[in-house]
Amino acid sequence: MISVENLKVEFGVTPLFSGVSYVVNDKDRIALVGKNGAGKSTMLKIIAGLQQPTDGVVSMPKETTVGYLPQVMKLSDSRTVREEAEQAFAEIQKLQARVQDLNNQMVERTDYDSEEYHALIDKFTHESERLQMMGGDNYQAELERTLTGLGFRRQDFDRPTSEFSGGWRMRIELAKILLQHPDILLLDEPTNHLDIESIQWLETFLARSSNAVLLVSHDRAFINNVTNRTIEISCGQIYDYRVKYNEFVKLREERREQQLRAYENQQKEIADAKDFIERFRYKPTKSVQVQSRIKALEKIVPIVVDEVDNKVMHLKFPPAMRSGNYPVICENVGKSYGDHCVFSGVELTIKRGEKVAFVGRNGEGKSTLVKCIMGEIPHDGKLTVGHNIQIGYYAQNQAQLLDDELTVYDTIDNVATGPVRTRINDILGAFMFGGEANQKKVKVLSGGERSRLAMIRLLLTPVNLLILDEPTNHLDMASKDVLKEAILAFDGTVIVVSHDREFLDGLVTKVYEFADGHVREHLGGIYDFLQAKNLDNLADIGMMKGASAQPQVQKMSEKPVAGKDDYAARKEQEKLKRKLQKRVDDAEKEVERLTGELREMEEWMSTPTGAQNEAMFEAYGKLKLQLERAESNWEEAMMELENN
Repeated sequence: MISVENLKVEFGVTPLFSGVSYVVNDKDRIALVGKNGAGKSTMLKIIAGLQQPTDGVVSMPKETTVGYLPQVMKLSDSRTVREEAEQAFAEIQKLQARVQDLNNQMVERTDYDSEEYHALIDKFTHESERLQMMGGDNYQAELERTLTGLGFRRQDFDRPTSEFSGGWRMRIELAKILLQHPDILLLDEPTNHLDIESIQWLETFLARSSNAVLLVSHDRAFINNVTNRTIEISCGQIYDYRVKYNEFVKLREERREQQLRAYENQQKEIADAKDFIERFRYKPTKSVQVQSRIKALEKIVPIVVDEVDNKVMHLKFPPAMRSGNYPVICENVGKSYGDHCVFSGVELTIKRGEKVAFVGRNGEGKSTLVKCIMGEIPHDGKLTVGHNIQIGYYAQNQAQLLDDELTVYDTIDNVATGPVRTRINDILGAFMFGGEANQKKVKVLSGGERSRLAMIRLLLTPVNLLILDEPTNHLDMASKDVLKEAILAFDGTVIVVSHDREFLDGLVTKVYEFADGHVREHLGGIYDFLQAKNLDNLADIGMMKGASAQPQVQKMSEKPVAGKDDYAARKEQEKLKRKLQKRVDDAEKEVERLTGELREMEEWMSTPTGAQNEAMFEAYGKLKLQLERAESNWEEAMMELENN
């Protein structure tokens, strides 16, 4: 479908990448991976036709349609949510108007036998059929399904887009792209503005779609569930693996080990040849062999080992000053905007040293409660921030609040105070902004680099209560792992608002679910939370409205924090039980069927005609044996089910 040939991009002396060639086929679902700044977003822009490469070409058939969702885009606010989403169906709307115009012409005319009238009928029939094929009769239903799947409620459809945050407006843009059904979807960090439920909906949508997909995402679970191919941009080159991300990680390590072995063997061969040349260079009897070795050395093609970016974000939060035993206590806390109740009756207590997660759909009040804790907005009820609490806050849009015209160094220098100012270069180096990188302007940084820079600002002041609102947006997987380790090692209290399942797994010991205007407490990790609600995945949050409609906070029974592996084992056990139950049901049906046949045969054999039929008696005996075996199978299945 799309052919990328010998692509090269230069922004300075060193190319971002060069000699890049690959093909995107129908139904390919490709994860484009690599460290921040490797050129992933640039690659998508080039394929979308928004940026020209230094060299090389991107070829695709003329009729190929492309849908591109960038990380950041300028959005208009002149329409309602429905009207904005309907822009995806501009062609259908034009065709509808054309069909209506033709219909009006036929109503007005009376020359039913004329050639012109028959030509008008033919044109009306043709355009009507074309409209039907394009889905003109049901596009509104598809529009509503898509908007609902991305988290919008029906009462939101007629609200102006200007009333929504940037994240929600990005969802509208994503809806427009999905509704256009382009031949290839180019998605740059599509999950950054989605909650867990919407991410799961998008996973299902993409899995069922026939489109080709090329996406950039740092959500490991998302790309594993969606993609079937992984292209890595590393050190200016690409490596193409036709496997999911988890398998790619293993294969990449194997590839590098093979390269290292081959490189070491080649270096030994070169060293031996050079040693031979030096030893016998001036011996006439060895001149032929020496010249042979020299020519052999000249023909050797050096084996290049993939460079591994060993620079790691060495993140360590300063030691926390001891706080009171209960950093946050909420007693009947509520927040409303006019007639709209965000949440009410919130009762929660966070103890010193706890690490908790706020989860739920966007718009359910997670960030609002954070702002209440920060003292930024008024609220109902009593909210107590404990003794000696020093809060460090990382907002969702923290990276976008940086001054584009400042350099990396000046951004930190402007907020650093005291002895920290003498260590700015060391701190920047630890965050991979060493050397000339600290003189880059903020406006040229990638999303991940901006996020790292914003995180540095958080580290300059010692705190004992960390509140992190979507801290992993734009961070690459390596940086997320290091951040997670740093939070685990932090000796203060942590509140994390996140939709990243991999990030939360093993990090938090308590989950607060925001749904239907209430907040419910669940002890244990993120997969304990799922198990307690008897959900297969986080997409079902919000669907159990009956369970979450109770105003009181419900606590689940305490148990050890379980990780993804334990959860997976439990789900596998449940799957096995379902299989065994099906086996029991099938065996029971077989017993009933054979019993019925025997009964009919016995009735026939009791008649004078049947009593004289020897073949019938023989068949009866065989059927009796089949019934005994079926009963035995049923008993075995029952015992196996009971033992599991």
